[in-house]
Amino acid sequence: MELKGLDLSRSLIKTKKLICDNLTLLKKKDLLNIPRKLIMLPGPTNVSDRVMNAMITPLVNHRSKEAATLFKDTKEKTQKVFETDGDVVVLTSSGTGGMEAAVKNLVRRGDNVIVPAFGEFGHRLADQISQSGANVKKVVAEPGLVPSIEEIEEAFEETKDVKALYVVYNETSTGTSVKWLQKAGEICSKYGSFFVVDAISNLGGDTLPVDKWGVDVCVTASQKCLAGPPGLALISMSERAKKYMIDNPPSTLYFNMARYIQYDEKGQTPFTPSLPLLYALNEALTVILEEGLFKRIMRHKTCADAFYSGFKEIGAQPFAEADARSNTVITINYPDGIDDSELRTLLEDKFRILIASGFGNLKGKLFRVGCMGDVSGYHVNATLTAMSAAFSMLRDKSVDWSAI
Repeated sequence: MELKGLDLSRSLIKTKKLICDNLTLLKKKDLLNIPRKLIMLPGPTNVSDRVMNAMITPLVNHRSKEAATLFKDTKEKTQKVFETDGDVVVLTSSGTGGMEAAVKNLVRRGDNVIVPAFGEFGHRLADQISQSGANVKKVVAEPGLVPSIEEIEEAFEETKDVKALYVVYNETSTGTSVKWLQKAGEICSKYGSFFVVDAISNLGGDTLPVDKWGVDVCVTASQKCLAGPPGLALISMSERAKKYMIDNPPSTLYFNMARYIQYDEKGQTPFTPSLPLLYALNEALTVILEEGLFKRIMRHKTCADAFYSGFKEIGAQPFAEADARSNTVITINYPDGIDDSELRTLLEDKFRILIASGFGNLKGKLFRVGCMGDVSGYHVNATLTAMSAAFSMLRDKSVDWSAI
């Protein structure tokens, strides 16, 4: 049938729309066809197919018996990994959201709080606490170092009525880790202060027996040493912290821990959780418990030692001082003549390996490698081999490396 006038215009418009829709679909398919890369970032990290596949478990009503069973099982496994008998809450949130909850539920205007600050996340935590109206006493150390336990106790002696000590256990921005956490718990007990630990980048990869070390609130996230997809924050609470939170409701709705505790008694959450992520977390925790927490921590340490030794062998020196180095985030100074952007781009494009740059003033001066989750000898060898080759390629530009 012949088309004329308005009919022809309409037909052309429909054809154009169909072409545009098909192009959009092709672009979406490209987004879903991403080649697998070795994710050596300080989070998120590599997630096994076993854990990823858990997310395709059929969805259920989040207030059903099936969901209650999932919540209960995940809680019990979380308690084992945290090494605590206390309550735990899983938030559909980033790790920063978990720390926001740890601040909002304990800190009130006028409270005195001590925060060791030796990197981006320590200073950020101090800002979060200040925004709640508290008086923050920062114990500062230069990047690559950590404050001493003597400096922490001195801060307690100088500050009256300390409400809480908030410690970033493992500083992701500088690859430094405190080694005096147990002693800090003893100091908090001595002064009657809450002890709050940000263990986002090392719980499950470093020693942290929450109850034994007197930690009142501990926060971690799903996408780092737990080796799950990003999007969940996990929080443990001592009985003392839990009672305070219930008796002193915070000025926040979503992060109100008392509501989560109340709903947990019914096998529910106060707000809609991400069920696919919870299925994945549950499987990731199962993997950890199958391996054994002690073996997992030793594996992280062994891989960290191999990374530090290997980087020295290829002419790249660790950034953090030896007695402050992290087992889960490896920070390395850039060798002379190696550009940050060029190296990371080369590693991704030629070797399909992802590493991270430095933060803030450290950007361009160091790079960061995640040593967490499922990390093994394979990850260490592949990263070091690619890094050594990339150094050579960037240093000797007279050679045609295009064939690689």
